[in-house]
Amino acid sequence: MEKLWKEEQKDGFRLIRNEGGKCLGLSDGSRVKLITVDGLAFKDFLGTGELAPYEDWRLDARERAEDLATRLPIEDIAGLMLYSAHQRIPADGMNGPFSATYGGKSFEESQAEPWELTDQQKKFLTEDKVRHVLITELKDTETAVKWNNRLQALAENTGFGIPANNSSDPRHGADSGAEYKGITGEPISRWANGIGLTASFNPQEVLEFGKIASREYRALGIATALSPQIDLSTEPRWMRFSDTFGEHTRLAVEMTKAYCDGFQTTEGSADGWGEESVNTMVKHFPGGGPCEGGRDAHYAYGKYAVYPGGNFEEHLRPFSEGAFALEGGTQSASAVMPYYTISYGQDKENGENVGNSFSRYLIGNLLREQLGYDGVVCTDWGITHNTGKTEEEFAGKCWGVEELTIEERHLKALEAGVDQFGGNNDIKPVLEAYRMGCEKYGEEAMRKRFERSAVRLLKNIFRTGLFENPYLELQKSLDTVGNPEFVKKGFDSQLHSVVLLKNRNQALPLKEKVKVYIPDRHIRPYRNFISILTDDSVVTPPGKKAAAKWFEVVETAEEADAAICFIESPISVGYSPEDRAAGGNGYLPVTLQYRPYTAKKAREESLAGGDPLEDFTNRSYLGKTNTAANEEDLDLVIRTKEQMKGKPVIVSVTVKNPLVFRELEPYADAILVEFGVSPDAVLEVITGKYEPTGLLPLQMPADMDTVEEQDEDRAFDMRVYIDSEGHAYDFAYGMNYSGVISDERTKEYGRK
Repeated sequence: MEKLWKEEQKDGFRLIRNEGGKCLGLSDGSRVKLITVDGLAFKDFLGTGELAPYEDWRLDARERAEDLATRLPIEDIAGLMLYSAHQRIPADGMNGPFSATYGGKSFEESQAEPWELTDQQKKFLTEDKVRHVLITELKDTETAVKWNNRLQALAENTGFGIPANNSSDPRHGADSGAEYKGITGEPISRWANGIGLTASFNPQEVLEFGKIASREYRALGIATALSPQIDLSTEPRWMRFSDTFGEHTRLAVEMTKAYCDGFQTTEGSADGWGEESVNTMVKHFPGGGPCEGGRDAHYAYGKYAVYPGGNFEEHLRPFSEGAFALEGGTQSASAVMPYYTISYGQDKENGENVGNSFSRYLIGNLLREQLGYDGVVCTDWGITHNTGKTEEEFAGKCWGVEELTIEERHLKALEAGVDQFGGNNDIKPVLEAYRMGCEKYGEEAMRKRFERSAVRLLKNIFRTGLFENPYLELQKSLDTVGNPEFVKKGFDSQLHSVVLLKNRNQALPLKEKVKVYIPDRHIRPYRNFISILTDDSVVTPPGKKAAAKWFEVVETAEEADAAICFIESPISVGYSPEDRAAGGNGYLPVTLQYRPYTAKKAREESLAGGDPLEDFTNRSYLGKTNTAANEEDLDLVIRTKEQMKGKPVIVSVTVKNPLVFRELEPYADAILVEFGVSPDAVLEVITGKYEPTGLLPLQMPADMDTVEEQDEDRAFDMRVYIDSEGHAYDFAYGMNYSGVISDERTKEYGRK
């Protein structure tokens, strides 16, 4: 064993540090007292003078993790297995599941600084031993830095001093989208999202994004990205379509490799890992795309993934050929998240239809044994929690194991091969699962099982350098997050993602300073992501304010030279409590058109069904009707076309799902589609400052019949829309101002 401390003289004191730089302090010869970090002092501790293997920064991450795992009490390993619920920093102005207190008071009442730890964070860090924390909103970069340093100081001063491995859902998007993403206070660079990055057909740009995003993440104290989302989006109605890399398998594989290599690689490192690395958690194994009828598994009504085309293995390829076969030195994505879905009928060993994280076949046999994956498997959030009282309620998602207790669900997931429980701050059910496992398998076997997970989890902390230095320097972070070079490259990616579909009579580009009319939108109430009914709303498009930079914005069509209609793809939910209350089964079609749609080609019998809340198994919606909440987006375009009396009407569509353009296209002189970019990016294309280069990363269906007839698990199996100019809105189609784009990208990936 070697001496732990390296000593040097400074200002009359003996300065003590280990060679890895983790500990820094002043010694009186027998004890070490650490210097304060951001005003928080560490306790005194007795130095052993010995360097344990896990403390030796010269050993590789696995050796260190294996040594520490054997030393940890079961309580500490159980804490590593927890992944916190979403943390807003500060936790201000909000009641509900993500609210918190400061000294027993609300943030506003407490007058706390925004970077102070909440009571709940202190508890889960010290009592529940949590070391994996999910960050959502941040007030600003300074808050992120100071909060991180406080969190890490408390972690280092607790138990074995294991640092926190903070994480984030994607936060570089230019617009808010699904889940908990959103525009937060830090001035981070803003890029195209998943499907928008794919519209560039350029994996090299995704690699560049990963390199820049990882630097900004680390400057915010984030060492794990809960991304990328690599599900093949073969079901066009799925609400998470826009966060994927699309349905072209080879392109998705290449994008996955580029994303993970960019995030995980520290340049100059022998194995790729280092202090600039960010762990990637690819999701969602074995592919969440083929959800029946497009209904999402965040809700009981969408719990089933189906494979009518027998295409299960194709959905594994972004994992097996992409995430687990990286080009860079890190070799494989460090973590995997299974989706909520029950992959119906796919368990070849046990015949179980349970949520993917509970499936011994999918996790143990397929992922661990057949695919050889030995990284962390973390469940999606809340799968061990109890379900709601209705199919649409946003609550726990223990699909297929609803009858088990919370503790039994934890044990079943551990038996399947899971390492970590997303959205759980509470150590008690994990410890109870351990106790039950000891009774079932014996204490020695259960201890070894916990240590296997501990090694995987600790590796991701060791190899990102957190054990050596988890702290941030404020000025360095301020210089990194929102660096002008990063911001410009992010904006360029937004430009590259905009696709021009139609440009009749060269309506675009518009000359600057012309008079432009931009109408408001009306959206009827609908159930949002957390299944809360929204208000009836009139929306002024953000593009209206941004357009003042380029044009003279006028209030009527009569005085305008051109009109720009900013709309979005149809908003639709495939379940209705009102239908259920009226005696129906609650299921409606998810519609991709604006006008009322009646499902005449839907299945008479659903492929999957069964739920404790239902006394039937057929979830068919044959013959039922649904209407988009933003049906009036279509009315807006038609009305504007009439009012403009032959003057050009440009339509910019924010595309979250493919849509039926048959209703809309005849009334537009020019059509742009974008996938969640800033209004400035769209306007630079409209004015010709940037000539469009984006290509469709998806198919636009000819009608809803072809949507119903396609298989949820099969790519490119829809008839596509052909517009009035004779152009087919197919994969890899796009225009510039000279006509249809035909370049090396369209040749490389083809129209399908």
